[in-house]
Amino acid sequence: MKIQWSLILALIFALITAVFAVINVEQVEVNLLFGSVKLPLILLILGSVLLGGIIVGAFGIYRGYRQQRLIKQLNAKLAHIQEATGYELDKPAADSLPPADASVPPSDEGSPSQSGLTGAGDKEAGR
Repeated sequence: MKIQWSLILALIFALITAVFAVINVEQVEVNLLFGSVKLPLILLILGSVLLGGIIVGAFGIYRGYRQQRLIKQLNAKLAHIQEATGYELDKPAADSLPPADASVPPSDEGSPSQSGLTGAGDKEAGR
């Protein structure tokens, strides 16, 4: 779902940028360090947006590369620790935890919580 929203926002941004660029078609003078150049403003806008997208994409790729490298290092460290201790991980830790609603037993008709009596478990649960 997050990817869909990102794609929708990117398309909206691209549309707004394209409309803004098409409206601004006059020639402008761009001063560079070594001289000046006259360009249509539409090329300057689209070039700036493209350059910004390339920079953001490059940082994203670099961050993903660093994360993958860290994951490989941590997996190697985990394998070394498991080999040294002889411990084998059967399931991920999240699967071994009980569900959040498993701590509350199902209520019966004759249970103290429905008859108005409170037990120790009800006081802990804040009932």
